Amino acid sequence: MRERRWETPGRLTFRDILAVGERLGALGLKPAPPAKDVICYVEDWAVDSPEAFDQLDHWATEDVTLLHVREAWQGDFFLLAGGYHTVYQRYQDVGTYCSISHPWRTSGPLRFHHPTSMLWLGFRHNHAFIRVRLHTQAVVTPGETREDARRVDWVDERRTIFLDAITTLDLPVETSVEKGSLLLTPADPGTPFFCSWPDAFGPCQFEYNSSDAYEFLVPASKLAATFAPQPAGVRAYLTGFSEATLEKFSAVQPGARSVYRCSVHCGLGELPEVLGTIEPQGRLYSTLCEFQTQELLPDGDEASAIIGIVGSAGGFQLEMRLNRAPLPEEHMVAWLERLLGYPVLYAPLPPFV
Repeated sequence: MRERRWETPGRLTFRDILAVGERLGALGLKPAPPAKDVICYVEDWAVDSPEAFDQLDHWATEDVTLLHVREAWQGDFFLLAGGYHTVYQRYQDVGTYCSISHPWRTSGPLRFHHPTSMLWLGFRHNHAFIRVRLHTQAVVTPGETREDARRVDWVDERRTIFLDAITTLDLPVETSVEKGSLLLTPADPGTPFFCSWPDAFGPCQFEYNSSDAYEFLVPASKLAATFAPQPAGVRAYLTGFSEATLEKFSAVQPGARSVYRCSVHCGLGELPEVLGTIEPQGRLYSTLCEFQTQELLPDGDEASAIIGIVGSAGGFQLEMRLNRAPLPEEHMVAWLERLLGYPVLYAPLPPFV
């Protein structure tokens, strides 16, 4: 689900965060107290070796993924992906996961989408997948009507971009429009095929699966080649492997920066300790409060809201995520600032990290 998102621009102390929780409680909401167990999402924690992850042994963790990050990379995507695939074939097991992302570029002028999209070539136990995700110029969530006057144009442009990818990948996928939204359907209804990242005009992502682990190596390389000659940001995602196996992956093409992402189970009051462990590059996200906006805005449109905590080097920020805007656009910022007690800026999350 794409979300509307705002964040406080300045740095806050954790005491400031807890004070906002008290403020929300006084309004009748139910923020998490410091003693409550929460899930803390860690991203981009830079490490020198897989052993560094042991620093989080104090807490229970799950969804542990090591990322190899290559910035401004210019190379042969087929060779890179083939190298990861070779190691994966030797060490795969139930629960293991490997994927490699690379940007691709669509042709033609665009009004509503960015020309740069992203693909993921992935391998799970005994099958492979290709995933394609688009990046919209604006976030228009399901149920919002502010772009309905241009709905046909949105859908036509999105359909064209997806058709560009489908043609390059040579996938048997059909596109259609139903009730003003784009539909993607595999020609064989038995194919494992998934659409996600919905917004008001249909999916922004599809994933096509195959039992042939080699099927997408060449097609994915053709799609990645549309980004040439521009340097690319490339990431490999590795989940479920032993430290010894992760070292094997590191030898595929040396020089990548290694970072971790995972979920940490901890008390809300322990977030400063977790942040201290993953600094200076790592970031964390956790939830302070969830509510339906009509609890505070009985005359506004219904929306689901999450007030989150963002931690990075230098302190904390607050974020406000909504599945739609409950008030007219011109009133949103003032309401959020009254609610949180701090200035906010509109800051949708990037779609490709």
